[in-house]
Amino acid sequence: MKYALLASALGLAMIASPAAAQFTEEEEEAMMEARFDAPSAGWEVPSTDWGDPDLRGKWPLDYLAGTSRTRPAQYGERRFLTDEEYAAAFQTAESMIERYDEEDEANMMAMGHWNERGHPLRQTSLTMEPANGQMPPFTEEGARRAANEKTSWNTYVFETMDDFGTFDRCLTRGMPGAMLPAAYNMGIEIFQSPGLVAISVEMIHETRMVYLDGRDPPPADIHYDMGYSIGHWEGDTLVIETTNFRPMMSGGNSDQMRIVEHLTMKNPDQIHYEAWVEDPVILTGPYKLDFPWVRNDDYGMYEYACHEGNVQVRGYIMSTSPRFAEQRAATWRARGEEPESGVPVR
Repeated sequence: MKYALLASALGLAMIASPAAAQFTEEEEEAMMEARFDAPSAGWEVPSTDWGDPDLRGKWPLDYLAGTSRTRPAQYGERRFLTDEEYAAAFQTAESMIERYDEEDEANMMAMGHWNERGHPLRQTSLTMEPANGQMPPFTEEGARRAANEKTSWNTYVFETMDDFGTFDRCLTRGMPGAMLPAAYNMGIEIFQSPGLVAISVEMIHETRMVYLDGRDPPPADIHYDMGYSIGHWEGDTLVIETTNFRPMMSGGNSDQMRIVEHLTMKNPDQIHYEAWVEDPVILTGPYKLDFPWVRNDDYGMYEYACHEGNVQVRGYIMSTSPRFAEQRAATWRARGEEPESGVPVR
């Protein structure tokens, strides 16, 4: 049911007129519910053999790749696209998806193969609170951490391991990043046993363990890359509270970050995923992620080998650090090329 949301999104066109630049609160609430297909008459959430709601299966996020995490500024506080905006966004996504076939025809592999593309949702962002769909502003400490964080996205000369981010080193995406779409390897699979839910994430092959046996979290000074998750059922909704985060695992997070997630099965092939995220050390307020998951049990979960052989970190340092400038220059000269001015950094 990979494209179940496409039919739902197109069906939303009947709710608001094409000329609408804004929706009423009632219209937006109707759109929130219309993200999910109505189950057949008499359908009930299935149960495991031990009586818990059964969420097991594969719920990859690749179909969300066409919707941004935060809301583009032009939409303001509007949570959904108009008919015209959705049609344009859908066409843009379609052209990106077509790059795969275009590259095949050209006998080449580029971003059309590298990125896993998807059609957009009708909602304007995955972040639905605060009202503007943006991340809350940084605190003074959050701004300091953001300015000092080093990753391969903002660093050009690498001297030590500290110049790489945790994602660069294939350690973790952290939270809530692990539960959000990426460029590729967006598989999520849920396993269950009595007293335990395991959420396996394809990217960086991490698995979150959610304990349902009533235990308390560990002492606050014990930290985990993905935090420590305890959960319980509220009716058919799995409620997960995650604390005890290791600092600086995702966006400069602190050990005070707290995430509460709700997973509610709406029909046989869709889960309503909600996550409230707060970190008083780095953010001035909380925010909420809110979007559908779609079942695709045919999705193949691949090993995430990242930089096989663990040679890329060394390669970045050897090819950019001034300490190895003469060694690089000698390599250029051995190829019959003379560096024009110094030694190229990248």
